[in-house]
Amino acid sequence: MADPRVTHLRGVELDVLDLAQTAAFYKNIWGLEEVANANGSMRLRGGGTEHHILTIHQKPRAGLHSMDFAARDRAAVDGLHAKATAEGIEIVSKPQDLEKIAGGGYGFSVRTPEGQTLKISSDVLRHDEAYNDRSKPIKLSHIVLNVVDIEKQGRFFKDVLGFRHSDSTSHMDFVRCSADHHSIAMARGHGAGLNHMAYELDNFDGLMRGSGRLKKNGFNVEWGVGRHGPGNNIFSYFIEPNGFVAEYTTEVERLDEATHIPGTPDYWAKVMSGSPDRWGMTTQSVALKDAMQGKTVEANNLRCEDIISRKLAS
Repeated sequence: MADPRVTHLRGVELDVLDLAQTAAFYKNIWGLEEVANANGSMRLRGGGTEHHILTIHQKPRAGLHSMDFAARDRAAVDGLHAKATAEGIEIVSKPQDLEKIAGGGYGFSVRTPEGQTLKISSDVLRHDEAYNDRSKPIKLSHIVLNVVDIEKQGRFFKDVLGFRHSDSTSHMDFVRCSADHHSIAMARGHGAGLNHMAYELDNFDGLMRGSGRLKKNGFNVEWGVGRHGPGNNIFSYFIEPNGFVAEYTTEVERLDEATHIPGTPDYWAKVMSGSPDRWGMTTQSVALKDAMQGKTVEANNLRCEDIISRKLAS
């Protein structure tokens, strides 16, 4: 197949310390719906037709398990696998039929240059109908990674997977695999890891309703409500029970492939006058900055390991 590429972001998979606690948050508070639960893993859907947009796995340590992307068909999956192999990318699993509990389909897994697992699949089952609750997520909008070598990581997404460059600021590069402004963004300077994941809601009213539900349940808005520069999306950020950063977003810019010209760091510095936002009600909290750097998840991991070691020693 000529020039195979991924077509959109399906979802994200997280390793979590307490599956039941995490599931209760994402189902009852965040607004996702359980699709399957077996063998220590749960899959949850949003309001769109994607089979699932979040998978949580019970593990001894919390962390990013994988990022899941779609390809057009089996030929595209095979083509992307061949391209990754030719580029010397680490293959985690070869193209194969996927487990039915996860929606089936056909796919393979690779490791990014900075060690994150990325899954690519086609022919995964979809739900026949979307459901309409504006205060709950429709889909996973984008994932932001902390990176050490932004040029190397960026080349992987663009040259191997077919992403296109959307914008660059002094802090981040934004790349896309669909009409959405970005499916992946890469943040400089915090080491390799997950910065945050963003879930898209239908509109501003839905985002405000969802944010209110989070606050009523004891989860503070750690940044927002505001509107970003690149992407032009409205946002509110929260820290979920494991210490991951989860964003509600809406009104994400859709790009015209024929006319879009990526903005440079100098351009965005002039447009935004040094701010990451077009407007905003708050700046990032200290807690959010720590969580975006992975410090909160790691602190929870160490706390859990300490509890286990004390129990074993008693």
